[in-house]
Amino acid sequence: MLYRTDSGVDSHFCSASVVHSPAGNLVITAGHCVYSDGPKQNIAFAPGYHDGKTPYGSWNVTKIVVSDAWRSTNDQDQDVAFLQVAPSGSGASLESVTGANQIAFDRGFGMPVTVPAYPQGSGTPITCVAPAVKYSATQTEWDCRGYPDGTSGAPFLTDVDASGEKGTVVGVIGGYQQGGSTPDVSYSSYFGGAIQALYQNASAR
Repeated sequence: MLYRTDSGVDSHFCSASVVHSPAGNLVITAGHCVYSDGPKQNIAFAPGYHDGKTPYGSWNVTKIVVSDAWRSTNDQDQDVAFLQVAPSGSGASLESVTGANQIAFDRGFGMPVTVPAYPQGSGTPITCVAPAVKYSATQTEWDCRGYPDGTSGAPFLTDVDASGEKGTVVGVIGGYQQGGSTPDVSYSSYFGGAIQALYQNASAR
């Protein structure tokens, strides 16, 4: 999950996850979590956080990559951000420490997805499995109760492995209504060509 370094890990405000990249330094979340009138400052990522503990340490965000459409108009169809994080003190990459999800594009609609997320004010992650259905050509709807503020940016995972912890990201809570106006229905910008181009841009930097 994501938190502001000036207010501490207990004040986490959005969810996020590691995605595979050549440099091993990439995290995915929702655009509205980290970029409104400009990029948020002093953000860190704490993978696997639970009950006040950070088992994989804390990783400072060094760059926020969003699309031009999100930057200029907060286009709900591109409510996705990639975050680059600094290496650990020993020089290790994030991915070498935590492993990573894969990411896929144009996977369509209707498949069940697992969504691990951090509600605001809670020290324990939640998870739920439900189908990611078509809301529109550019938005995916996901109906699971109990996903309030703080769960924005959580990954829609398909092809989850036997551990139940790693899979393939095909969406993140965000998009329409910045992810949903109630805790019972969530949305994601559909991962098509625009999000693929954003990922390639973030991976190449």
